[in-house]
Amino acid sequence: MNELNREFLDVLTELLAVPSPPGREDALADIVRKHIRIAGFTPETDPAGNVMVRLKAKNPTAPLTLLAAHIDEIAMVVTGIEENGDLKVINSGGLIPSKLGERPVEIVSDKEENIIGIFSMGSVHSADKHAGGWTPTWKDVRIITGLTPEQLKLKGIRIGSSAVPIKDGRGPYVFGDKNDPLVGAWTFDDRGGVAVLLILLKKLKQINFISQKPLIVAFTVHEEGGCHGAKVLAHRESPETFIAVDGCPVINPESLKLDGRPGIWSKDYLCNYDQRLMISLMQAAEAAGTELQPVVYTNAASDASAVYNAGGAYRVAFLGHVRTNSHGYEVAKLSVFNNTINTLVKYIELAECR
Repeated sequence: MNELNREFLDVLTELLAVPSPPGREDALADIVRKHIRIAGFTPETDPAGNVMVRLKAKNPTAPLTLLAAHIDEIAMVVTGIEENGDLKVINSGGLIPSKLGERPVEIVSDKEENIIGIFSMGSVHSADKHAGGWTPTWKDVRIITGLTPEQLKLKGIRIGSSAVPIKDGRGPYVFGDKNDPLVGAWTFDDRGGVAVLLILLKKLKQINFISQKPLIVAFTVHEEGGCHGAKVLAHRESPETFIAVDGCPVINPESLKLDGRPGIWSKDYLCNYDQRLMISLMQAAEAAGTELQPVVYTNAASDASAVYNAGGAYRVAFLGHVRTNSHGYEVAKLSVFNNTINTLVKYIELAECR
C-alpha cells in the first residue's frame, strides 16, 4: 500500500470514529481543526460551525474559489420517548431503516457522555412479517435504551437528540485485490471528502504552493437536509466558484464504475452544473493521470447545487469518489481518493495559470 493510501485511511479512520449528526458536528470539527494545524495552516470557525482555511493570495482582489466538504452525516432524530424508555426516531438525511439494520447505536447527549442503545425492528414471528417481503418503515422501529424516561432526561437525552451507529464496525475495511483494493465504511458521506481536503491542504503546504487568487478550503455543517452551512458560507464569502467534494453514488452501473476514476456531476435536481468548469476539472484529471466520469442525477443535490440555487456563487461544480451502497455500508476503490486529491491539486495549479 502506498504512502498516500495509508495516510488517507489513517485520517478516514479517525473521522469515522466520531458521531457528527447535523447540528452536532462539534467533535468532528475539533478533529478537522487539529489536522489543519498539523498541515501548517490556521483554521477559522464561523458562528454556524463551518471550519475553513484561507490560503494567502498574491492577488487578494481576484475572484474567490471555494472548495468544500461537509462534516455532518446521515443520522436519526428522536421524535418520542415511550414509557419503557424506548426511543421513537425518524431519519435525518437520506437514511432508511433497512440500510441501517439492527445494531448498536450511539445517542448524542446534551451532557458529556453519550449513551448506547440498540436499533430494533422488532420480532418477525408474525404472519405479516414472517411470510417475507416485509420492509420496515420508521414507524416500525425503536431504539431500545434500557433506561426509564427519567433516567434518559438525567443523561441529557430528549426529543430532538440524534443517534448514529457506534464507531465499532464503521470501518474502514480494505479488501479484494491487494494490488487494487476496495474500501468499505459506514459511510464515506462525507468523511471521504473531508479526508481528501485535509490531505490536499498538506500537499499544498509540502509543495510550498502560494495562490495567485483567493482560495478557501472549507468544511461545512448541516449538508444533510438543507446544505445550510454551505449557503451561509457562500453568502458571506461571495465566491465566484464553489466546488463541492463528496461522493458519486452508483445508480446505473452503465454510467459509473468502481474503477478508480472519480466522478463529476453534470446535473442534479437543483441545477445544471457549470459546463466550462466541468471541462476544466476533466482536463485537470487528465493532467493528473486519471479521468473523471460524468453523471446526471434526478434525485440528488449537493452543497454546490444548493449554493447555486440560492444565488451564492456564479459557477459551481461537484466531484469526488464513486461509491456504491449509498447511505449504507459504502464501497469504493481505494485509488479513487488519491485520484481525487491529485485532480484537485492539478486543477488548482492550472487555474492559477488562467
